[in-house]
Amino acid sequence: MGVASPPLRFVKASPMKKLNLYISVAWIFYVLSWFVTAVKSVEYSGPIPGWKAFRLASCGVFHCEGIEFQTPHHAALAGASAITTVFFLFSPLLILWGSQSLRRWSAWVTVAAFLLNIHWLVTFGDQRSALTIGYYLWLSSFLLLAVGLFASVPKPSMLGRIEHASA
Repeated sequence: MGVASPPLRFVKASPMKKLNLYISVAWIFYVLSWFVTAVKSVEYSGPIPGWKAFRLASCGVFHCEGIEFQTPHHAALAGASAITTVFFLFSPLLILWGSQSLRRWSAWVTVAAFLLNIHWLVTFGDQRSALTIGYYLWLSSFLLLAVGLFASVPKPSMLGRIEHASA
């Protein structure tokens, strides 16, 4: 008689062990946005790539010689926008090692960052056509990261909610 082999077991993969397409595309868009034109500008001698747009926006936080904002409000928005860009850089740590609750919280922070970064459309007003593909790639990367982070957190089953509520 032959030895019976144990039945095959399928183990559900952890959500973060699977490739998350949203997060992958978010990072592709984010990296591309640093190198393509974000703003067409005559004022700063030609097109401004994403990395330079970040540098200019960070002048809302750090004093930069020769850079002035129309109002303190504009400086605060630009500085906050630069901070959201730095936050994005930390997303791999959240994705790989963050708990489910931290990833869910980070997804909401990323939604807030996306909403904040829409302000450039308003700030540019009639000149919003100066915003180019780099800006839209950068902005989209926040939305895609948020969706990916939400997708990385498994939804509790209804049974789990009932058991947790009765405990």
